[in-house]
Amino acid sequence: MGFNLLIVYLSLPVVFSIFPTTEGFSRKLIGYVLDSLIGMIKSFIAFIPSLITIVVIGSVARSVVRFLKFLTSEVERGKLVLPGFFPDWAKPTFNLLRVLIYAFAFIVIFPYLPGSDSPVFQGVSVFLGLLISLGSSSAISNMIAGLVITYIRPFKVGERVKIGDIVGEVTEKTMLVTRVRTVKNEDVAIPNASILTGSTINYSSSADDLGLILHTTITIGYDVPWTRVHELLISAAEKCAELQKDPKPFVLQTSLDDFYVSYEINAYTNRPDLAARIYSELYANIQDAFNEAGVEILSPHYRAQRDGSMVTTPANYLPDDYQAPPVNINVRKDG
Repeated sequence: MGFNLLIVYLSLPVVFSIFPTTEGFSRKLIGYVLDSLIGMIKSFIAFIPSLITIVVIGSVARSVVRFLKFLTSEVERGKLVLPGFFPDWAKPTFNLLRVLIYAFAFIVIFPYLPGSDSPVFQGVSVFLGLLISLGSSSAISNMIAGLVITYIRPFKVGERVKIGDIVGEVTEKTMLVTRVRTVKNEDVAIPNASILTGSTINYSSSADDLGLILHTTITIGYDVPWTRVHELLISAAEKCAELQKDPKPFVLQTSLDDFYVSYEINAYTNRPDLAARIYSELYANIQDAFNEAGVEILSPHYRAQRDGSMVTTPANYLPDDYQAPPVNINVRKDG
């Protein structure tokens, strides 16, 4: 359709030039086209210096970005070591500098763009900037939080952490969210802003050097010597394959309650990713150790009172001739 209209427009001057009375219309139609073409050519020629400036600025910005990318790859591979600068900072720092360099280049180029000084162009620019600022306030807060998290290094990809109520392995860190995979293989996306304003527990950061201490509390009656309880708890912990033998497990008595004593077993491991499995094995070993020793666990709120009832120890741990203790009733007669 547009091509047909162009053919018709170009044909009209030829038709009008045949007749003397319409020859003036022919010159006007041709003038409209020629004036537009001449104006475009003059504008392009006048724009050439600005175009050269834009090309130079863009080339310099691109060259600087490429050089920074090279430095980033060298830092990530460990070939370039900067004191106080961690390798995992290299890529986020490069992305930040790249945005700043291109933004600065655009600000410098902006006055050289055709029509940049026109009110319409400036109005559209202000309107787009307002839309972006209003529509991306939460995104910007998450991006800033992502930068802060990157440089304070509370965790790294692959580490076991607890963020709020979420416990799992960090699988990805982005500028907006951090992804955590729980022990149930649930992928949870946590906004960086909520991470920055909350608390984070890192189970892996010191596991290799110091060891992560796993601990649990059981309650035992006062009739059992505390030394015996310590022996049983430590033996149960030493049977766990993923708990370290050195440093040795240790027991803390955390409280003296009304009917029992609270004992906390502590043991070291360098496998925080297996914490759930280790706890399960430790609980099973504690039950076996105390059942074999004939010691009743009074957890969480069980009171052992021998009134003729069976003990709570499973029957397979009791001797074949075991009988429930009798009830002793003492009657005192006065006079």
